[in-house]
Amino acid sequence: MKKNGLSYTLHGDYYLPDLEINEEEPTYGKYGIMRKQFLIEHRSAKYQYLVLTGKLTEHLNQADKEVKEKVEMLIEQMAEQWGVTEELKMQDQMEWVRRMNNIKANAEEVVLKENIYL
Repeated sequence: MKKNGLSYTLHGDYYLPDLEINEEEPTYGKYGIMRKQFLIEHRSAKYQYLVLTGKLTEHLNQADKEVKEKVEMLIEQMAEQWGVTEELKMQDQMEWVRRMNNIKANAEEVVLKENIYL
């Protein structure tokens, strides 16, 4: 019997899904891990669906890739907007590091709200 893209086998009076454990190690990064934790805690039905259909790793890798790209792009834009340049880096490295850390934290906060926590 096949339903919802899964195959089922009759065991006694019940049809149980034929599940396989995927032995490959997940390759997603920091943002993929954050997305997974959010799904487990706040979107359990979606998490279970992704696990059962074997699409969890693909979903988490995609989320990780998208967030990384958006954070990097936003960091570049914010650094330019706030005047954090290579010149500042040569003149005052500690100030440059402080500003870049602040920019990265702000960029991550914006992107995470839009892409991980929804």
